Amino acid sequence: METLDAALAAERGGADRVELCGDLSVGGVTPSAALMRAVREQVRIPIFAMIRPRGGDFCYSDAEFEQMKKEIGVAKTGGMNGLVFGILRRDGTVDVERNAELVELARPLPVTFHRAFDETPDLFVALEDVLGAGFARILTSGGAAAAEAGSAKLTELARRAGQRITILAGGGIHPENIAAIAGATHADEVHSGLSSMLPCPRTEHAKFEAAVRRLKEILHRS
Repeated sequence: METLDAALAAERGGADRVELCGDLSVGGVTPSAALMRAVREQVRIPIFAMIRPRGGDFCYSDAEFEQMKKEIGVAKTGGMNGLVFGILRRDGTVDVERNAELVELARPLPVTFHRAFDETPDLFVALEDVLGAGFARILTSGGAAAAEAGSAKLTELARRAGQRITILAGGGIHPENIAAIAGATHADEVHSGLSSMLPCPRTEHAKFEAAVRRLKEILHRS
């Protein structure tokens, strides 16, 4: 979600939590402090804030890394319930040391490693690296453009993860495919921004709310 209205619509539709970010046109960046405060004041469900200093790749300079540290402090002060970030090395592997430093700084908030995970050269090596850095969840489409195409990898990731970390299936999930994805992957949690149905910038919040409600109803029946 990148607006208060979208977060409120997600809550009304029955979402269990929202991911808050700025500028979805570049895949999301850290939301402003003002947006975090506004959403926290009006939304009751848990809010996870993205920590990402810019669009583009996930290899950050020293200055950008320091910026991420400061943004974590802002998010904690703003009452966020969790954080979402991920740092890669130039070779595409998980930067365990830098990620672990940010995870420690984020405590006691749980942290999700976002879809930078899908850009790593070996998802199963990356799984162990993310675990080693202390993350609570991994948001992934199984290395594919969308979760439906990556369902086999999602299933294997969930099997290897066991109870050690939550595999959060995401990417192109909508009411027409959520049952099949959930059934194939046995995912405990799914993530959907519904952008394949309702492209951003989104102004038709009633339609978004209705689509979230359909997702929840289908999941409950699955």
